[in-house]
Amino acid sequence: MPTRPSKDLETFPNPHPERDYRIRIRMPEFTCLCPKTGQPDFATLHLDYIPDQRCVELKSLKLYIWSWRDEGAFHEAVTNRILADLVAACQPRFMRLRADFMVRGGIYTEVVVEHRQPGWQPATDINI
Repeated sequence: MPTRPSKDLETFPNPHPERDYRIRIRMPEFTCLCPKTGQPDFATLHLDYIPDQRCVELKSLKLYIWSWRDEGAFHEAVTNRILADLVAACQPRFMRLRADFMVRGGIYTEVVVEHRQPGWQPATDINI
């Protein structure tokens, strides 16, 4: 296999650090395992962020998301861990991660977590 899952998140320099702008990434193929049953959980992840000095590189993000496929994790834990890893990697001004988990036993789960850089205020024309 030419590529393998990886927890390494790569970044690159923000081409316009002088400006607040929004990056939105949708990842419809997230999977992890239920820590109780071992069955797969499926989710669409919605990442929304305003970079500071670094942006997350998409191929490494794809491999990072893939790395959760065989790990058991509660929805709340995995969503918070992914946000923490992304914030540690690129230190954005603002980041929100929304995880929409597919139905299991008649229940849908949506987990939303956020990070704001201390002291950062959004530009008036950016609706967060």
